[in-house]
Amino acid sequence: MTKLEGASLSAALAQLPAWAFDAQRHAIHRALRFADFNAAFGFMTRVALEAERRNHHPEWRNVYHRVSITLTTHDAGGLTLRDVDLARWIDAAALTAGGEPD
Repeated sequence: MTKLEGASLSAALAQLPAWAFDAQRHAIHRALRFADFNAAFGFMTRVALEAERRNHHPEWRNVYHRVSITLTTHDAGGLTLRDVDLARWIDAAALTAGGEPD
């Protein structure tokens, strides 16, 4: 995978309005809040299974009903289409699981 830069990066970020770009890490980040721990952990389980299927894993943190997620492709040195595709999948899963911006 090739690291996204320039117009490709801008176009990719425009597709992900819920995600913040971290220029220093060349990564995207999103924080979500769920109804309770079970809902948060259920969401994380679904994401973990999809990430394993794709062999592309997020960096994340869970505290009670909150989940923070960072996506980047370490082998490419930054954001790639793999991250963008997984972020879109995560957005849909969060919506289904009742996740709200945190």
